[in-house]
Amino acid sequence: MLNYLIVDDLIRRALQEDMPFGDITTNATVDETCIGTVSVYVKDDGIICGVNVFKRVFEILGNVEASFTVLDGNPVENGDKIGEVSGNARNILMGERIALNLMQRMSGIATTTNRYAKEIEGLNCNVVDTRKTTPLFRHLDKYSVLCGGGANHRLSLSDSVLIKDNHIDAAGGIKKAVALAKKNSSFTTKIEVETETKEDVLNAIEAKADIIMLDNMSTAMTKEMVELINGRALIECSGNITLETIREYGKTGVDYISVGALTHSFNVLDISLKNLIIK
Repeated sequence: MLNYLIVDDLIRRALQEDMPFGDITTNATVDETCIGTVSVYVKDDGIICGVNVFKRVFEILGNVEASFTVLDGNPVENGDKIGEVSGNARNILMGERIALNLMQRMSGIATTTNRYAKEIEGLNCNVVDTRKTTPLFRHLDKYSVLCGGGANHRLSLSDSVLIKDNHIDAAGGIKKAVALAKKNSSFTTKIEVETETKEDVLNAIEAKADIIMLDNMSTAMTKEMVELINGRALIECSGNITLETIREYGKTGVDYISVGALTHSFNVLDISLKNLIIK
């Protein structure tokens, strides 16, 4: 679910960045009373995402209406006309780039996520995102992952406890880190710990961690650790997992597979506004 307080703030700052003193080209060449209509075309195959964010750009600018024939999460193909934008021509031109940039980015993440999700269809696990998002875009990035068929890990550092290698070093070991986390957190807070070796996993089991992350382990070692944990904790695997390897990791019996590439190594979906007609 999109939080429009976050969305609107992001859009307003983006518009201010793009035209701090107005759009001097549009103001010089287009009369302020001009009314226009332009079509929205997709130039790639993929999953569309960001329809309402696109619309919100023009709602904020005013006197422009965007309508679409697709919803977030729908598949689209190269050449599809998916919508129209009509209204004040100046505002259409001023908002065009921001609206497209946001939708292209969100659709790119949704498309990439969908490719990973399809690779593990039929297996009892989910592909999830990470905190490797562009600062200030995390809300949109994680929403896009959902639209692509993935699941969300924690949204922020405030959501849950994830004890990583540096926390372990600072606390003096996995058992001490988990004990401190349990002591200083609400009983409703789940505690996850990152492990890199069999010894780490044994320590996490003994400490009664709720979730054990298997970090940068081979598929063979991951399968061995899943059997060792034997249902005593939820299991996440992570670390350099690709489209080519994700299914093999999914077959090991893990519950979640986290992939940073969903939000940091995607290609945007090419979308454009074409054929502006002035009425």
